[in-house]
Amino acid sequence: MQHDEQGYTDLGWARIDTGRPARTGAAEAVYAAGKTPEQVVAALRALRESHPGRVAVATRCDAACVELIEASFGAEARCEAGVAAVGDFPEPEAGPLAVVCAGTSDLPVAKEAEIVARANGLDAHLVADVGVAGLHRLLGELPSLREAACVVVVAGMDGALPSVVAGLVSAPVVAVPTSVGYGAAFGGLAPLLTMLNSCSPGVTVVNIDNGFGAAMAAVRIMGVKAER
Repeated sequence: MQHDEQGYTDLGWARIDTGRPARTGAAEAVYAAGKTPEQVVAALRALRESHPGRVAVATRCDAACVELIEASFGAEARCEAGVAAVGDFPEPEAGPLAVVCAGTSDLPVAKEAEIVARANGLDAHLVADVGVAGLHRLLGELPSLREAACVVVVAGMDGALPSVVAGLVSAPVVAVPTSVGYGAAFGGLAPLLTMLNSCSPGVTVVNIDNGFGAAMAAVRIMGVKAER
């Protein structure tokens, strides 16, 4: 392992961007898909060694990857919904962030957003199973949603929930389409197009199933930049 003065750690097979917090305020995350469990652990270790006060995050971890992360980091590791967070979550620097989930099938993407947001210093909480098929469930959560500084809305199927939420709150809304739905949902393309065509102005849309991207958008919206 070599530490480069330019701000990255060279592992031979990857160059871990350890200088990213100084540039952007947010650390690099490890995208585990396509990597071996050993590579993911090595990358997480490099991030932890470079910034011991930060949570090192890996997304899209499969069962084998989770098993090795837990064996390698022990109690330091929290693994849920394909996300591994190594280290103690920091005290929140900004928030609150509401992560609103249309249905329980959307929960893995919503949990990815929640965990990544918490790892990056946001006071994030999850509001689950409040989709438009039972709108009364959402209306009961309006008082807490209106206190949020930003709202991430995760939905598949028809993808209508972000438009509804954006019409009810003043905070920025980041919409996440999911690949949940029957054939005509086209693996998330239908809700993506719905969200892009929202009649509620000001909705920002990230890619299909991209809970990580939504969380990082919220981090930037709320101005979390402290280097740990």
